[in-house]
Amino acid sequence: MQTMLALYVHWPFCLAKCPYCDFNSHVRSAIDAAAWRDALLADLAWEASRISPRPIGSVFFGGGTPSLMPPALVEAVLERAESLFGFAPGVEITLEANPSSVEADNFAALAGIGVNRVSLGVQSLDDGVLAMLGRLHSATEALAALEMAQRHFQRVSFDLIYARPGQSPDQWRGELTRALGFGTEHLSLYQLTIEPGTRFATDVRRGALVPLDDDAAADLFALTQELTGGAGLPAYEISNHARPGCESRHNMAYWRYHDYAGIGPGAHGRRGGVATVRHRKPENFLAAVERQGHGIAEERALPPAEQAGEALMMGLRLREGIDAEALAQRFALDRDALFDARKLAFYEGQRLVRREGARIAVTPAGMPLLDGLLPELLAPAMTSPPPVAA
Repeated sequence: MQTMLALYVHWPFCLAKCPYCDFNSHVRSAIDAAAWRDALLADLAWEASRISPRPIGSVFFGGGTPSLMPPALVEAVLERAESLFGFAPGVEITLEANPSSVEADNFAALAGIGVNRVSLGVQSLDDGVLAMLGRLHSATEALAALEMAQRHFQRVSFDLIYARPGQSPDQWRGELTRALGFGTEHLSLYQLTIEPGTRFATDVRRGALVPLDDDAAADLFALTQELTGGAGLPAYEISNHARPGCESRHNMAYWRYHDYAGIGPGAHGRRGGVATVRHRKPENFLAAVERQGHGIAEERALPPAEQAGEALMMGLRLREGIDAEALAQRFALDRDALFDARKLAFYEGQRLVRREGARIAVTPAGMPLLDGLLPELLAPAMTSPPPVAA
């Protein structure tokens, strides 16, 4: 039985590049909305021609800043997606938004064309921190946008960044407690990481920015689990918290390694055992669509072991973990070939991993160590590097 398809649409433009961001985002003085409409619809049609028929269960507009998209363009993509694939009953349609007043003014129009879930990039409730993070909105604007979002959309989530330089447990406790008081069904809570190639990475090299040390960050992670769990929004993935039943269906499709089509600059996709990567630079993407009818820069069939490795790396991010027997059967592999048995037993003894029959999961104590733990647990054949976008 095939699962429903997830569709990701990447809008690569922002008003400014945040100093911590390594996403595929670009600042442009002018954007030809008609050209982008034609390119995204052509890219979508190409994907439809390559995917076995099945309905879309979730659509996610990410970026960049998708709330800068003209609502008419969002509507055109949704209408074409529905005509090509069909939408499953109760389809989840999410759009990432910055909480500026200009973008919030589009919320009513976006809700009217079918967007039913919004993810707001609030990032902090403190104006000084927002300035440090390079955000263009104020805390007052963020709260006004949140109130407007809750009025217009069925489902609302927002992001916060913590483990910032110098942040104390008391400061984070106060900010997160306040955030939990707004009553949203979902929160994405990310520790600040210094990504290569970002302005923050340069600042760290110059000594202008001193990241929070690992022990202090781990303490804030533990505090996060305590507060969100107590408020009824436990972590279902390492950085994502929701009331039971309110998890992001789209992101669950990624973490459970279901098929998803990715269109737009830099978008990745996985469909029928084939990996796709679109051209990253907006101008290169447009040129590719004009030249070849789609924006794909790389397309390759993934060997079963590589697919299984990706499924393990994604699934172990979830509190529920993975069913090793079902995953081995799915990719026609020996269950014992998935993990390094010796290390799995060792980390289980350290209470960083738990096993219940065929189900294997990382424990709450192991989650702060996840990046280092995953390559330790997996068998060498399961750790092939992913494709790189052009």
